[in-house]
Amino acid sequence: MEVLLSEQLIDLTGKVAFVTGGGAGIGCEIARWLARAGCDVAVNDLDEVRAAPGVAAVEAEGRRGVSVPGDVRDPAAVDAMLTRAVEGLGRLDVAVNNVGLMGDAPQANFADLEADDVRSVVDRNLVATILCCVAEARLLSDQGDGGVILNVSSGESTRPSLRLAAYGAAKAGINHLTQTMATELGPEGIRVLSIAPGTTLTQTVRPVFGDEHVERLRDSLPLRRMTEPEELGRLAVFLASDLARCITGQFILADAGAWLSRTRPPIEQAVAFS
Repeated sequence: MEVLLSEQLIDLTGKVAFVTGGGAGIGCEIARWLARAGCDVAVNDLDEVRAAPGVAAVEAEGRRGVSVPGDVRDPAAVDAMLTRAVEGLGRLDVAVNNVGLMGDAPQANFADLEADDVRSVVDRNLVATILCCVAEARLLSDQGDGGVILNVSSGESTRPSLRLAAYGAAKAGINHLTQTMATELGPEGIRVLSIAPGTTLTQTVRPVFGDEHVERLRDSLPLRRMTEPEELGRLAVFLASDLARCITGQFILADAGAWLSRTRPPIEQAVAFS
């Protein structure tokens, strides 16, 4: 039996997306692929300079891009970003909360964690995501015609995160947040999902890990390959589309099977990654 695939092409034309941390890495690829599917995109990063590559990627796909810089840990800044996004692009349909950083905290055994380092990691990941979700949910609710919120979690939330306890716990909190939001917001037609990448070879991660560690990590994975940033962009497009309209409250692992591996090599140094 043949299936007519042409009717299943994803078309997000007329939709508007907001992507945090969209100036580089995973966030930039998500912004690029949403634009490729037809979205206009408001790109957040800490400042205009950092957001610029994401805006350029959107515009290269023939869509409107708006820079909305600011610190996602500041609720007033988050409100201002969304206001600027709506003023520039007209509305909001898809929100992607991608910001997630190790910050300046060193890797450490659990018993050696310092309070300030824990607060920094939790603020940059869980707290920032909650603040963005609150503002986005209010906006989508006020619009009254549904929407999609995608939270970027981490494969580290699925297994013991040795020497990364605060990071893994914060990312696991995002998964729980996603379930609660999906339950509360579902009656309004707002879907909430979490994407959990494995270690992803962004321009930042690849040089810090080095070729030897990347090779060892790749060999530990069932698929013998690592997640690429553009694959997360394509996944975000699918989840934002009506092809996934019955999916909410889930967290989708995109880690090349890393959660199945018992031989994950240790990370020798701290890096910023999702």
